[in-house]
Amino acid sequence: MERIAHYEVTGRIGEGAMGEVYRARDTKLNREVAIKVPPESFAGRKESLARFERAAQLLAALNHPHIASIFGIEEIEDTKAIPLELVEDETLQERLKRGPLSLPEALPVFRQVASALEAEIGRASCRERGWSSVVA
Repeated sequence: MERIAHYEVTGRIGEGAMGEVYRARDTKLNREVAIKVPPESFAGRKESLARFERAAQLLAALNHPHIASIFGIEEIEDTKAIPLELVEDETLQERLKRGPLSLPEALPVFRQVASALEAEIGRASCRERGWSSVVA
């Protein structure tokens, strides 16, 4: 079993442009998490790792039920890892492999995305106006 810091990797979830995501067990807090690591091509590349870290910081600033929570950033040798909330459900990408969404299936997805965007845009607007006490 592979380890990333104090996380025991138990399986692979998927991958994207900014890295691979694994299922892992947080051995300190005794919970299941997802952990994202940048692609191998980022190893030792300061600007790529900085972009990876900035993306984590941006996501960590969000607080919404339809956005996975970021638990921190781990530094491992010449790379980084982002432990985050494990959401156990079919991804939209997996669902779309079975065919297009019907309107009754699509509406809840669109509502969730719109709700998350609305919440973040509202927080960003408050920050821009200096209303930081209003921002949760």
